[in-house]
Amino acid sequence: MSTLTFQVAGEPKGQPRPRAFARKMGNVHVARFYDSDVADTWKWLVKVAIIEAAIRQKWAFTEAPVAVELRFAMPRPKSHFGAKGLKPSAPQFHAGKPDVDNLAKLPLDQITKSGRVWRDDSQVVSLRCDKFWAVGNEQGCSVSISTLEI
Repeated sequence: MSTLTFQVAGEPKGQPRPRAFARKMGNVHVARFYDSDVADTWKWLVKVAIIEAAIRQKWAFTEAPVAVELRFAMPRPKSHFGAKGLKPSAPQFHAGKPDVDNLAKLPLDQITKSGRVWRDDSQVVSLRCDKFWAVGNEQGCSVSISTLEI
């Protein structure tokens, strides 16, 4: 079993859904689709972290089943802080938007697109995702990918 681990610093974003709109062209309405760019910076940060980690850790491309652990540290809102720092009543777990499944989709897709870790994210047979409020400025995502014995 081998394991690839890395950190992605930045504000985690969920995978945006494709958007559609209709445009009238002559007498016909034509549907157009586009991808929102709200997560483009996060996608780029994830992609760079994957490539750097795969090279640095000499990760061997795998077609084996894998287990993935994703831990998302979300930025805290100002309301969690008082005059003396973090309020004792500030929650630990992030129970709001974005949904944890949308958060997980983006790094899994970027790992697949990198072409350096696995053939397809269908190889993921075990997935653990946590999202919680960041401590200090430690927002981002920690990723652990382990190959499993067949």
